[in-house]
Amino acid sequence: MKRILNHLFENKTFSRAEAKNILISITQGEFNSSQIAAFITAYAMRNITVDELQGFRDAMLDICVKTDLGDYELIDLCGTGGDGKDTFNISTLSSFVVAGAGHQVAKHGNYGVSSGCGSSNVMEYLGYTFTNDQDTLKRNLDSAGICFLHAPLFNPAMKIVAPIRKELGVKTFFNMLGPMVNPGHPKYQMVGVFSLELARLYAYLYQETDKNYTIVHALEGYDEVSLTCDVKTFTNKGEYILTLNDMGFEKVSTNDIKGGDTVESSAKIFMDVLNGTATDVQNNVVLCNSALAIKTIKPEASFADCYYEAEESLTSKRALDSFKQLLAC
Repeated sequence: MKRILNHLFENKTFSRAEAKNILISITQGEFNSSQIAAFITAYAMRNITVDELQGFRDAMLDICVKTDLGDYELIDLCGTGGDGKDTFNISTLSSFVVAGAGHQVAKHGNYGVSSGCGSSNVMEYLGYTFTNDQDTLKRNLDSAGICFLHAPLFNPAMKIVAPIRKELGVKTFFNMLGPMVNPGHPKYQMVGVFSLELARLYAYLYQETDKNYTIVHALEGYDEVSLTCDVKTFTNKGEYILTLNDMGFEKVSTNDIKGGDTVESSAKIFMDVLNGTATDVQNNVVLCNSALAIKTIKPEASFADCYYEAEESLTSKRALDSFKQLLAC
């Protein structure tokens, strides 16, 4: 690790193959916690290159627990986190709305690191038991239209670095990797990112895949549609600014989309949305993100049509039924 750190301290970069080998070495226990923390911290102080991000992604996909969900037309709604905005669990809620609308979702999630309550925190609190059993995941998809893939159960690197990331408490390059290493290999992906620079990096990488994708960055720094500002999107068809006017909404306050201070309070917001007792702003933010996900699956459809499809899923309680079915499986 001394050689690796000196390489970084000299402001040098790694090739794709070198980056892959380094991450594999981390998962094989070749470095201690202090060395891994130093490595992660070095990357927090400099920009990651395309080759390095590709290499880290390659390593994660190579060593992850394999699960064959190829019989399903899957979509994942996943954000990088790390935007420092502490919103409620918007992408997770949107996942159930999309599932309630009849689409099959493989939601990739983890505990919160730079945020107070990640998707895994709220799902665990509400009674979901994490699993990497393939038959169970298929049963989830068949009955609920959604399965939840808790990252540490599938990615050894995530499990090893989890306590280090928690102690550091800041965003790291593992935030960047999360959406790209869904072990279900979804055909469709809506990815939220915390910076415009990372959005462009993702767009470059996703162009090399066979996925239908929408990369989302709200211009005030959110890794999701926030309705506090316009949104920059990158899709298979190119770049686009989705304005508040395009979505049919006026600007909302940042306080209106804040998450809870605890997992318990975050879970209350989560259930309020599914039960139909949330605020209009909370509902609208979830539905706009859901609409963009549905549009990723059906790019020919208008945003308005996708929004109405999402709204019907939420107001009819089909999104809630999807959640209940997942817990019951």
